[in-house]
Amino acid sequence: MVHKCLECGVCCKLFLVNLTEEEYKAGKYKTQFEMFGLVDDFIEAEMCAANIIEQKKDGSCTYLKNGKCSIHKIRPKSCREFFCTSKSKTFTIMIDKIKERRKKVG
Repeated sequence: MVHKCLECGVCCKLFLVNLTEEEYKAGKYKTQFEMFGLVDDFIEAEMCAANIIEQKKDGSCTYLKNGKCSIHKIRPKSCREFFCTSKSKTFTIMIDKIKERRKKVG
């Protein structure tokens, strides 16, 4: 099966996005503690969750605009690797949460 993003935005409303060390150090994504500056040591940044993409007040990703990812073509690695159509056991719990949310929304 070829994985293709359905661009529904549900995953952007449910999950936190952890940046890789390279993504975090490049500084091209807004992080939740950006106002305090970058933490030089990435292990420390991970421990205090400084490498997580900023969220809106409703808990959704800051890059979710009009129900779609506004940075889809340059989205972080974790976003590029996840597909709600995946059969990988790695994503089973996440996919189940997306299915639950879709049922509630209709």
